[in-house]
Amino acid sequence: MTDTILRMSGITKTFPGVKALQDVDIEVRRGEIHAICGENGAGKSTLMKVLSGVYPHGTYEGAIEFEGQPCNFSGIRDSEHRGIVIIHQELALASNLSIAENIFLGNERSKRGWINWNETNAAADELLRRVGLDEKAVTPVVELGVGKQQLVEIAKALSKDVKLLILDEPTAALNDDDSAHLLNLLRGLRDEGITCVIISHKLNEVMGISDRVTILRDGRTIWTNDIENLTEDKIISGMVGRDLEHRYPEHEPTIGDEVLRIEDWTVYSPTQPDRALVRKANLTLRRGEIVGLAGLMGAGRTELAMSVFGRSYGVNISGRLIKDGKEIHVRSVREAIDHGIAYATEDRKRYGLNLIEDIKRNVSAAGLTKLAKGGWVDGNEEFKVANEFRDSMNIKAPDVGAIVGKLSGGNQQKVVLSKWIFTDPDILILDEPTRGIDVGAKYEIYTIINRLADEGKAVLVISSELPELLGICDRIYTLSAGRITGEVPRAGATQESLMTLMTKEEQEVAP
Repeated sequence: MTDTILRMSGITKTFPGVKALQDVDIEVRRGEIHAICGENGAGKSTLMKVLSGVYPHGTYEGAIEFEGQPCNFSGIRDSEHRGIVIIHQELALASNLSIAENIFLGNERSKRGWINWNETNAAADELLRRVGLDEKAVTPVVELGVGKQQLVEIAKALSKDVKLLILDEPTAALNDDDSAHLLNLLRGLRDEGITCVIISHKLNEVMGISDRVTILRDGRTIWTNDIENLTEDKIISGMVGRDLEHRYPEHEPTIGDEVLRIEDWTVYSPTQPDRALVRKANLTLRRGEIVGLAGLMGAGRTELAMSVFGRSYGVNISGRLIKDGKEIHVRSVREAIDHGIAYATEDRKRYGLNLIEDIKRNVSAAGLTKLAKGGWVDGNEEFKVANEFRDSMNIKAPDVGAIVGKLSGGNQQKVVLSKWIFTDPDILILDEPTRGIDVGAKYEIYTIINRLADEGKAVLVISSELPELLGICDRIYTLSAGRITGEVPRAGATQESLMTLMTKEEQEVAP
């Protein structure tokens, strides 16, 4: 008989005006890696918050059994006491504390009210070795990258004698190497008998690591299946409720004249002014064209984009920007917008949106001058504009007064795009436009990008996903160590050829 460690039956969770979960059933076997997949807003994170006590017993309907015993958790401490630990997508570490202090925060090694620091640091060092993190326990968390912080979170979970580890989008913000290390660690934990539930949009990772997959759609369980019976296409079909014959919409470009030329663009680090992050970069954008920019982490993609967008990153910037045949000087974000340049950041939560404001205020934020009358913003016009974008961008929200922080990732990204499209740019730079959103929402974003190109805008897409660049771009530049190493038309590009150009050694690209 299969050893079921977790059974959730008939779980229903309602928020004001929204039924987030409806009669959800899920069973997880002991010692497996169980993936939960679904579009943004399908209820994945809500289900795990119900399980972990973030939403306590009494605020939902249904039953939870763990190791054969009913669970009525009133908070996270209750679930952790039973061995259920959740690691949220937004990491919850105290950056000003050490690794050891974070691992044992709330679970201190103390005697008679005094913390035994020798015991604490020694225990933390052992946990760090277990997760493969080569750092001292006394190292401040602020000195760690996101990948290492994820490992600290897992070490913290292991310190609580975890039996069921829940990870919500654990690799969303990680580079390829950190992602591979984390996934290997999860395989090792499975071999030790620890059960893992992973929520992920990265279907290649789901296929590579999971034993079984459960699909949620619109707050309901669609099916659970063993991984050997699945393909990525079958998972996508379950998530979106239809077959996606093509991951990328068909598009016939109409490419016009050159709209922007970047010449000999060089950018230095603001913290290390003698270190060049971008070196003599040259690229062109034409009206109606979608151009890709590919490069490994640290290659200088974002630094190039932000420095062009009103010198919003970097120091000692040199080079020329030529728009419509005339040199322009862009010394601030305001001047960039005035010259028809827009930049949608890769970190929408931190830099792209005001999460505590509504859709209306976010959409109008970059183009308030278009709404001003006598120095005052016309509220009626602002409302009208936001509604038009809500309809044209298919933003799923009850009205434009909805708080942006409560929207799904895909809908947040549509608000970011709306904000910049409202400025009516000629050049739109999109930095990781589909990061952290599901395949259905990605398809909608691709359709929007195609529409922008059809309107005559030049679109520069920065992406870590090479299939995405190959699927939507007309032409692709590659960047390595801050230098443009290649320019390839989509028809002549492959993942292998792009990776070769992206990994050129320093001496190969030196002048």
